[in-house]
Amino acid sequence: MRPDLSGVDPLEFNLATRFSVGDMLTRTTALFAGRTAIVDGDEEITYARLDAASEAFGRGLLDAGVRHQEPVAFLLGNSWRFAASFFGCAKAGLVALPVNLMLAPEDIGWILADSGTRTVVADPPFLPLLEAVLPSLPEITTVVVTGDEVPESIAGRPVRRWADVAADPTPVRVVVEDRDTLHCLYTSGTTARPKGVLTSHLSVHVGVLSNALQTGHRRGDEFSVLPIVLPLFHTTALDTLLLPILLTGGTAVLPRGFEPEGFLEVVESRRATHLMLLPMMYAALLASPGIRTRDLSSVRLCIYAMAPMPQERIAAIAAAFPSAQVLLGSGQTECVPATVFQWPAHQETKAASWGPSTVTVDTRIMDAAGELLPPGGTGEIVYRGPHVMSGYWNNAEANTAAFAHGWFHSGDVGHLDDEGVVWFTDRVKDMVKTGGENVSSVEVERVLLASAEIVEAAVIGVPDDRWGEAVTGVVVPADPDVDADALTGRLLEHCRQHLAGFQVPKRIEVRVGLPKTATGKIQKHELRDEFRA
Repeated sequence: MRPDLSGVDPLEFNLATRFSVGDMLTRTTALFAGRTAIVDGDEEITYARLDAASEAFGRGLLDAGVRHQEPVAFLLGNSWRFAASFFGCAKAGLVALPVNLMLAPEDIGWILADSGTRTVVADPPFLPLLEAVLPSLPEITTVVVTGDEVPESIAGRPVRRWADVAADPTPVRVVVEDRDTLHCLYTSGTTARPKGVLTSHLSVHVGVLSNALQTGHRRGDEFSVLPIVLPLFHTTALDTLLLPILLTGGTAVLPRGFEPEGFLEVVESRRATHLMLLPMMYAALLASPGIRTRDLSSVRLCIYAMAPMPQERIAAIAAAFPSAQVLLGSGQTECVPATVFQWPAHQETKAASWGPSTVTVDTRIMDAAGELLPPGGTGEIVYRGPHVMSGYWNNAEANTAAFAHGWFHSGDVGHLDDEGVVWFTDRVKDMVKTGGENVSSVEVERVLLASAEIVEAAVIGVPDDRWGEAVTGVVVPADPDVDADALTGRLLEHCRQHLAGFQVPKRIEVRVGLPKTATGKIQKHELRDEFRA
């Protein structure tokens, strides 16, 4: 059965029925116009101001000739104008393309070329980067720069002020379909060129609703307050942190970088309710004097991701934030995170697990032949549900592999237990094959991190004539002046007590730091390349 809509204007019907992320901000503003949506340094941006700026920026882009579903690249740091630019694109039916600012100029130039970008929005600090890549990108014709004083041109391209583009706040009225692409986020390209992940309004909107439910955001007077220090160009900060806050009328605080004492000041003074930090950041907080003197009782939930944490550190975080649960959330760019999230009960019983699926995701385990495995069977973690991306941009081969057998293939290895809880073993590419045995790098890292003498660890396989691959650990000590040889000896003995013989590293190297992505994931491919060289 289908309705007869022949007498209904298509735009009017779309406005009345759509599932657009741009409308999310409009609805929140209708209820909480005067509430602070974003704290950006010394500025407090209300919902009314953010929504009006978003409408104006979207209208300005359309007036400048940006076409429906055309990408608009962001070279933007964390700021309220990032959010306004993002929602402006969403309202106008354009594709937001936040660029990973940690990538090399060569990769950024490749992304801008691969995506067919004609319009770039940039903060002044990133203009030298833009100037370096523009000569090889003749298709880019429009450059918009935030700030009051901007150059007249960059690499021969005329420059417009962000405020001049966002001049007319009259609401945008254009068709935006639920399955239109909302954003294109390029992967970090750890083994090949970055891949552009296209994600729809529907996928992100469902993911945002799921995240708000999982993390307990409250919509009325007891709204959430969340400091965000991870970069907004990444799906975690954007889709998992910022958007659920703005959906529910909360306040996002954008500190200038991460410094433990300053962050604790923000948590206390703003009465933060939720935190999302990387394990290394939690370690820095625990080592900070303020952790023992500040009132941190407002925090209800401490989320961590990207790397495992030893049980001792989880317990220490729970003690420092006495009203909070400490839970792990997991996901990936291709499947709007979080896809799995621990329940509070898992804090004690299954802290090493990923937790069960979120309410709108179906998670299973598949073998190499495409058969789903029963509980306990180890294979690739696969997903179904509205969180899943629309596909990779300009990459048919990758799409064929990603959607084989009617499931999205994550590239992660793990198993489900009898309660549907996901236990992550390793990335397929990070498994170490040594002496005929498969070793989970994550399991060895968890044992290493249980030592109070180290704060970070990475385990990789290094080519070896005898073993095929030798299990190799790279660690960062808590005490930078520690005797490296003595520490290595103690860590190896610790591993022998807690691991099978074939899992014990053949070598452990002590470093002052590890290579990481912008969101703190250790770049094991760089370590492997270094050791192989």
